[in-house]
Formats: sequence, C-alpha cells, structure tokens
Amino acid sequence: MTAPVNAELSASLQAARQDYAALLDKKLKLDLTRGKPSAQQVQLANAMLALPGEQYKAADGTDTRNYGGQQGLPELREIFGELLQVPASQLLAQGNSSLELMHDSIVFALMYPLPGGQRRWSNEERIAFICPVPGYDRHFTICERYGIEMIPVPMTADGPDMAEVERLVSTDPGIKGIWCVPKYSNPDGTTYSDETVRRLASMKTAAPDFRIFWDNAYAVHHLTDEEVQVADILTACADAGNPDRAFIYGSTSKITWAGAGVAFFGSSEANVKWLLHCTAARTIGPDKTNHLRHALFLKDADGVREHMRKHRELIQPKFDAVLNIFDQQLKGLATWSRPKGGYFITLNVPDGCAKEIVRKAAEAGIALTPAGSTHPYMDDPQDRVIRIAPTFPSLEDIEVAIAGVATCVRLVGYEKLASAQGLDATD
Repeated sequence: MTAPVNAELSASLQAARQDYAALLDKKLKLDLTRGKPSAQQVQLANAMLALPGEQYKAADGTDTRNYGGQQGLPELREIFGELLQVPASQLLAQGNSSLELMHDSIVFALMYPLPGGQRRWSNEERIAFICPVPGYDRHFTICERYGIEMIPVPMTADGPDMAEVERLVSTDPGIKGIWCVPKYSNPDGTTYSDETVRRLASMKTAAPDFRIFWDNAYAVHHLTDEEVQVADILTACADAGNPDRAFIYGSTSKITWAGAGVAFFGSSEANVKWLLHCTAARTIGPDKTNHLRHALFLKDADGVREHMRKHRELIQPKFDAVLNIFDQQLKGLATWSRPKGGYFITLNVPDGCAKEIVRKAAEAGIALTPAGSTHPYMDDPQDRVIRIAPTFPSLEDIEVAIAGVATCVRLVGYEKLASAQGLDATD
C-alpha cells in the first residue's frame, strides 16, 4: 500500500467502507427512481370517488356523459386558466396526461404545418430542440423517439443560459423548439427569472415556427411559505410580437390522481385552433365526467391552493430529511439543490462518480434514477448529476434510503480522491 499522504482522507475512506458493508447487510429494497405522489397524497382526493354522482350535468346544462365538448369542461378551464396564466378561452382540458399532449404536439407538428410555418416538420432536412440541462428525461425520450436532435444548454440560477440559447436559435432554422420547466424545474428546482421569460419571448429565431414547450408541471407545488411566481409567458410572447410562440402544458397529475387526472394545453388562439383540428380525427371529446368531478372537488383556484397545502404537509418533511442528511454527511464532498417547490433534489457528486454511485446504491438495494437521465442521450459529460425523488416512499424509508445514498457517495467519492492523491483506494 502506498504510504498515506492524507491521514484524514484515509480514515474517511475506511469509515465509508465499513458503513457500506453495514449497508449491504441490511438487504434493503427501496425505490427512489421516479417522482410519484405517495399513497397518502393520492388519498387526499378520495372524495372524488363519489363524484359527480347524480350531478352529471355541467354548469351550462351539458350532459358530461355524452360526446362533444372538444375543448373540455368550461368550469374546470376557468379554475386552471388562472393557475396556468392562460385565458380560459385559450385553454384546453383534455385527458389525464400532459406528457401525452406534449408528445402529440410534436407528432402533429411533424404531420401538419404550425401557424407561421412554411411546411410540416417532417419535410425539414433537420429538426433540433434546445434542451436545458439538467432536465426532464421524458422530454428527451420524445425527441429521441422521433429523431429530433437535442442540443444541451446549461441551466443557471435564472433558467437556461440565455446568451447561448439566443446565439443558437438566431442563426439555425433547424432549431424548432426548446423544452422548459419554468417553475421548480425538474430536477434542480430552478424558477425562471422575469428577464429569462422576457428574452425567451422576444428573442430572434431563424425558424418562423419555433415553439417554447412550457411544461408548467409544478405551477402550484410549493414546499415553503413563499409561493414562487413565474412571469406570464403567453402575455410576454404577445407583447413581443410572437403570440404563437408558447405551448403551455399542465396537469392535475400531482394534485389529485396521477393516473386519473386532467391535462391542459394553453396557447394563442391560432395554436389552439391548430391543435383542435389535429385532434378532431382521433377523438369526439375528452372525459368531461372526470373534468366535472375535478371541478366539483377543487371548486376554484383557491381550492386548489388549499389542497396543495395538504400535499406540502406530507412531502416537506421528506425533503427536509434528505437535506438534513446531506448537510450532515456530504459537506465538502458534494453539492445539492434546495428547492422551494417541485418534486426533486439534484445531487451533484464529484466528477466521474455518478454512475458508480448509482451502481453501488443498486447493489445495496436502493434504486435511483439512472445516472445520465438528466441529459440528452443519457450522456452527462461530467458524470456528476443524480436526481433524488423523495415523494413516494414513507418518511422512514426516505431516511434509510438517503443515508444509504450518502454512504455510497462517501465511498465512491473518497475512493476517487484517494486515487488522485496517491493512496491505494483498493486497500
């Protein structure tokens, strides 16, 4: 064994090895892979199981059990129009999945020219999207599925690096869109600044049919008393002379029931008309009875806010537990986000260590989102970002799992440091 050049590091490494051996002995089976609401969270909406009952008619007298109403139930659109910053007349209430709406928007753009576009995207020689990183893996999956080139741009404390975004889109007509999670971003919890929103809305784009895919998944998902706000992208685009630029998405998936909620699409009148034309061939209307039960249960925008405070009571202690463990065990070795809302914490480990940490955690029975998922093509060039999803397990399981993750970070991180300093990391 090479003589230690850092006795403190050597001791830390040996302690990490002992802790990891003890972790293996626990034979855990814990899953932190996805940002799912817990059973206690979805139970908060169980009163909807009895709705709408015999009250199956909408406020305007429409029988929600029958065909029609392609835009969705008006009273539900009124509730979420306020929360998503979209006039109700320009908001569609649809099925249970905003991801489905994002997917369909891409597919329809491939098949039918967008307002302002000269031809359908499938007739272009090349299609590319700006992908802020770290970002949401399912956005990347849609692009990869349809052969859309992904161009990573780093996130900053204010949102995407706008100087780089502006440089790219101003000269490249093949860049057709940008993915954005503007509030409590997945996975780092960033909220876009007003200046970032203004620049996105007003920047020059070489593609006349460029679109901002504004995935406002966490619009009301606060973790603190400060209910962080994001600027109104639809108004900003209209004010900048680009009224058709933004596609806005949201859902009740993490408000009521993840598998039986309602998804929303909002945009300019021209874009809404375009999407309705595209969907008319495949549906005669969404599930308006589900829309009605949501409207009756939530009542209004303030009802949604009150309901979300109940969610916060359940999940904030889990986020606090993760941050407390990281504070106690990983200072000086890793960094992590401190989100004010949303569903994730980003853990930044030493460069070149994320994949090995995830592998070590899996060996110990702790499943994490695969390293690289936060980047296009599963390629995190620095191999350093790990997404932590604290919401689904119980608080007790979170504490056990995160302590185990911290042990893996210490083990792999100290081994890397020991190797760099000439210590024998295998001894």
